[in-house]
Amino acid sequence: MVMMMTMMMMMKMVMTMIPTVIVRFTHSELSSFRQRLSLIVVVIILALNDGVCGRKYENGDKVSVYVNKVGPYSNIHETYHYYTLPLCRPSKVVHKSLSLGQLLEGDRVAESSYRLLFGQNASLVSLCGPYTLSSDDTALLTKAIEEDYYFELLIDDIRVQSFVGYVREEETFPHKHSTFLFTHYIFRIYYNPKSQEIISVHLQMDPERIINVASDQILRIDMLYSVEWITTNDVERSKNTFFTGQTMRVQWMSVFNSVLLVIFLVSFISLIVASVLRRDIQKYNEITDDDLFLEDGWKTLSMDVFRPPPYINILCAVLGVGTQFVVLLVLILIFGSTNVVNMHRHEMLNTVVVVCYAVTSGVAGFTSAKNYRQFEGELWIRNVILTSCLFNVPMFVVWSINNTVSWAYYSTQALPYTTVIVLLLLWLFVGLPITVIGASLGRSLSSKYSSPCRIRNIPRQLPSFGYSHNLFCCALLGGLLPFISISVELYYIFATVWGREEYTLYYILLIVFVILMVVTATSTVSLIYFLLKAEDYRWWWRSVFSGGGLAIFIFLYGLHFLHSSYMSGFLQITQYFSHLLLICYISFLSLGTVGFTASQIFVRFIYSSVKTD
Repeated sequence: MVMMMTMMMMMKMVMTMIPTVIVRFTHSELSSFRQRLSLIVVVIILALNDGVCGRKYENGDKVSVYVNKVGPYSNIHETYHYYTLPLCRPSKVVHKSLSLGQLLEGDRVAESSYRLLFGQNASLVSLCGPYTLSSDDTALLTKAIEEDYYFELLIDDIRVQSFVGYVREEETFPHKHSTFLFTHYIFRIYYNPKSQEIISVHLQMDPERIINVASDQILRIDMLYSVEWITTNDVERSKNTFFTGQTMRVQWMSVFNSVLLVIFLVSFISLIVASVLRRDIQKYNEITDDDLFLEDGWKTLSMDVFRPPPYINILCAVLGVGTQFVVLLVLILIFGSTNVVNMHRHEMLNTVVVVCYAVTSGVAGFTSAKNYRQFEGELWIRNVILTSCLFNVPMFVVWSINNTVSWAYYSTQALPYTTVIVLLLLWLFVGLPITVIGASLGRSLSSKYSSPCRIRNIPRQLPSFGYSHNLFCCALLGGLLPFISISVELYYIFATVWGREEYTLYYILLIVFVILMVVTATSTVSLIYFLLKAEDYRWWWRSVFSGGGLAIFIFLYGLHFLHSSYMSGFLQITQYFSHLLLICYISFLSLGTVGFTASQIFVRFIYSSVKTD
């Protein structure tokens, strides 16, 4: 309660600063602001890359080995502390301080009893000496092995994973199986003798040293480990090698097919629309004053098509946040493609996303305020607050549900309260102020919207349209082709987010993202043209829903992916749907903005090309 009251007081203090900042920000401060922003970006990049390289060792130096987490292999977001299992659990658990990205990843790193010395082999070393497992301990281990639990260690900050044990099927009818615990771990550590750095670590379970565990047994076991040091000429630390040559060929084929689809689609639609549009413009420009009553089609909407849409404040906020996510995605893909930041690990990706999201908040404020200024809006403070809360509030609600469920299951996915405070402070004192500064710039640097056509005082009465003109139908029609263009690549994204693999091919994603924006813009413009052709001037919101229609297909694909996967359990399903909904929401905002921008350019072009009253 005290923490919530403190947060509310800080938020109130920041909110009272918004009008002052909006009024006092001037053009003279723009260059200084750019210099400070550039310095912040450089510092962030240096900080994110800190600690990426491995440590240099001398022969006989102790190598750090930490335990991290355990959980069902099929449920990536169902993780628990390593010492929840009775595997050489110490009397006092000493935790290691973690980065923001590691905490968001669900890591809970603690010291272990392993003693690894650089360059020195070891054989059958007892981890903690023989100890006794109670019947409760064996029941816990039996359940973990049956649920395919894995564990994770960190050796010189290299993640190493393996299974706790395995299940052997004895009989089918009636079903009978036995559970076996691995008791001997074999570490094969590859190091470069010139740089004295650890390059990679392989962990192998000894199939000869296993013990049969059952839930009603009291067992005495001895956990053993062996270490083998192997020299290598490699200089790069290990990365996940899931993407084999065959998978690479499949990915490049999917990109090639998408490029062909885009070329065919854009050419086909552009030729059709351009041909029809050229005839329309020629026909409308040849109409004399005596023939005005013969006008039909989109030309008749010239005095209504630029009429301000309803819910201007919400529309501007959507465009602002959508533009922010487009910039954010481009930055992440560029960082990943150029290796400016090491983003091949999930925890680093988490940190980059959080920091870049806070820094790019100014893009949302600028775009929202610029559009709001063009629509001659007057409620500036409401516009800034709505822009800042449009994504953050739904995300906070989803996170609250996730965190509550994770706390109930004692999962490491539940964030510590200190991390929650850090994220709130990051938003209150970085994200929100940058949003306000961006809004000030947007308001100062933009001008009122100049419509190429005169707007009549009384809106034109719309004819009766069928269901094909409603927002949901526009979203379905607008999202189909973009989904087809990325359907293959979408599998790899889902397998990375809800799988065990690390996506390293960011340059392919960058190409696919460009393809996606082109297809989205083309399909949305085509749909808007046919709406105008049917004398429906309500294109503002329909362009947003048409562009963001991919979100519907991503959600449906998510249902298919869940059905075809082995994910199970209330905790994992809750995490899955909450993440899926946020991904769909982000795609709606970002691609809806792409569709709106393309449609706005198109509509302005065609009505500037014909003679109007």
